[in-house]
Amino acid sequence: MSVLEIFIDGAGLWSPYAARFDAFRHWLESGMIDAPETARPPAERLPANERRRAPEHVLLAIEAAGQAIGMSGYDAAELACVFTSAHGDQAITDYMCATLADDPTALSPTRFHNSVHNAPAGYWTIATGCRAPSAAVCGHRASVGAGLLEAAMLTLADERPVLLVCSDIAGSGPIAEMTGSTQSFGCAFVLSPRPGPHTLARLVLHPTHGGERAPAGASVLPPDWSRANSTAADALPLLMLVAGHGRQHHLPAAAHMGLEIRREVLA
Repeated sequence: MSVLEIFIDGAGLWSPYAARFDAFRHWLESGMIDAPETARPPAERLPANERRRAPEHVLLAIEAAGQAIGMSGYDAAELACVFTSAHGDQAITDYMCATLADDPTALSPTRFHNSVHNAPAGYWTIATGCRAPSAAVCGHRASVGAGLLEAAMLTLADERPVLLVCSDIAGSGPIAEMTGSTQSFGCAFVLSPRPGPHTLARLVLHPTHGGERAPAGASVLPPDWSRANSTAADALPLLMLVAGHGRQHHLPAAAHMGLEIRREVLA
């Protein structure tokens, strides 16, 4: 596979440690933490009724996506989008497993509707009126790399900006023991095939053999943040590259495939 060169025109972030990409960048530069004021992602792109009913996983993805789109200056209705998650909505999956085991007829159609892996993509495209292609990608613990590869190839093949959203919530019930996901983490990027007035970073992706995650080195970020789940572990170094900290990072993109990512100086 050829080397892929992309540009990042917008970034979004929501987590217990920082609620926006600008707050994350400020933290890297000053060491001062600006934690979110509320535990619930505001997800202002959703209509009020949908915002009240939507589960946390949807709110998390929509909040990160809205931030990235707002920073990029693009119209959300015109951008293709790729949504990724390692574990989907674990709270609903736990509820469904428990209900099916105890009383299958009590299963809520609404909860079932929101359990599907592409629920955030559905909420997003309906709320923004987006008719461009959308996809939901899952690569288990390689989901961030798999989603980045999918979005980068779509960006370059169609020569169009693409929204990439990566999110996972904290685990719930017995499923939490399997996923090891302890905190919610969501981020988003707007990829473009060429630089523009809002470009934050130029990244070169080299597909490689081997899907191992790069060993965690010394970091200014709290260890608990990176260990929150596999999405945080892979996305935080990517966010640091976009923020101008570090030059390269390796992400798993599948069981036997990875991405060597290098940040290049913008012309």
